Amino acid sequence: MGSLDENVSYWMATAPETGFPRYTGDDLKVDVAVLGGGITGVMTALLLKQAGASVALVEAGRVACGVTGHTTAKVTSLHGLIYAELTRTFGEQGARIYGEANQAGLALIEGLTEQLGIDCDFEHLPAFTYTEDPGRVSAIEAEVEAAQRASLPASFSSNIGLPFQVQGAVRFEQQAQFHPRKFCLGLANAIDGDGCHVFEQTRALNIRVGFPPAVKTQHGDLRAEHVVLATHLPFFDPTAFFAKTSPSRSYAAAVTLGGPAPGGMYLSADPATRSVRPVVADSNQAVMAGEEHKVGHGGDTRTHYQALETWARERFQVRSVDYRWSAQDYLPADKVPYIGRLIPGYGRLHVATGFKKWGMTHSAVAAMLLRDQITGRPNPWSGFFKATRLSPLASVKEFTIHNLDVSLRFVGDRLQTLLPPPLQELARGEAGICQLNGEKVAAYRDQDDRLHAVSARCTHLGCLVVWNTAERTWDCPCHGSRYTYDGQVIQGPAVDGLAPRRLDEA
Repeated sequence: MGSLDENVSYWMATAPETGFPRYTGDDLKVDVAVLGGGITGVMTALLLKQAGASVALVEAGRVACGVTGHTTAKVTSLHGLIYAELTRTFGEQGARIYGEANQAGLALIEGLTEQLGIDCDFEHLPAFTYTEDPGRVSAIEAEVEAAQRASLPASFSSNIGLPFQVQGAVRFEQQAQFHPRKFCLGLANAIDGDGCHVFEQTRALNIRVGFPPAVKTQHGDLRAEHVVLATHLPFFDPTAFFAKTSPSRSYAAAVTLGGPAPGGMYLSADPATRSVRPVVADSNQAVMAGEEHKVGHGGDTRTHYQALETWARERFQVRSVDYRWSAQDYLPADKVPYIGRLIPGYGRLHVATGFKKWGMTHSAVAAMLLRDQITGRPNPWSGFFKATRLSPLASVKEFTIHNLDVSLRFVGDRLQTLLPPPLQELARGEAGICQLNGEKVAAYRDQDDRLHAVSARCTHLGCLVVWNTAERTWDCPCHGSRYTYDGQVIQGPAVDGLAPRRLDEA
């Protein structure tokens, strides 16, 4: 059981630690450098190795300890009410490609699990998107119809095994769930060796565009014929993916129930989104998630854990809350991930981003697409997921809202903190944007009464960071970079930490 004094995910607590080496800067050259050791990176690297390429997987921290280690780990092509929307935006052919690709992603994960003999609790379960609102049943019915037209295993159901009444649900057969960290560690072990490498605790800082390109890391340069950025939002971003995606956080808890957990994977289609899945089938443990909000916009983030746990206790016989955690992902403007070339006309840099919280199957789709692009194989899905595509008009609203919000943060945060409080006013356990020697700093006073002060400007594009009370981190409300309380980068697109500030005169 986890300690709730710290927010640790079930997946992190129940998988072994890794010990891959740092890159030593010995002028290594490989066919492909894959940056990012989450599920997208490890799957892409493994498929490229199996295709005959020499690969270096480079991870800033430890393999699968970022977003992948904090997911709900549903392996499914049922992504809320997506197919009716895709049909309206991209037509039936677009919806069909999306569904076909994600079903293939599910099959790939299952196949790799069997091929490599990975013990990761992979098991088939039905997936459901449900509503408790009679007024939304028509949307459920429209989704079933759109999914069926896309040749997906969809049906309508109203008795789905939850301990409360629902008005209707989309049901997908033969979907799956697993333990994401155990799966990724199995892949990482298969990547390392035979001319391929896995490097941990090696942060990539920049990319030199050339023929071939080179990756600048904190420990030296790495040369490769191709570079894949599998870091969620790319830190090297000349085409501004940060303007086409929006960072969103959500919250999860692993709980022990008084009886068997429900026998499927569930997601509500109602405004207060809730997700439920058993930890493993036929057990009395479940993972429950929800409380989505844009990064840096959630107020006191502890209230989101409280709201999720209150809902769980109201709906289920919860005996204990054993683990709690949160994570974030990027929402693409047109609802479709960006996968392919990073820069138009330059075939050496590749990207996968904007998975909109469905990273398990989307990561497999990205791995297949990127392998095919790099090895020169044709792929019928590549045009639909093309990273450099011009988004349809349906995405204009989301694009405008996100970037207007970012602009307001640049102006409004500065106005709101024209006269920040002095740093000395912080109580133990409190943090905020404060005044230090005439400068605005991000300051935190820990429970031992020690002050920690760092620059308040995100090193990505300069937004003022916001304190995350639940995680004790500094989060950027513009593009989602996150930092420890003493300024170290947790999640990009930032690669540089928040500079410390001297407290001699505090």
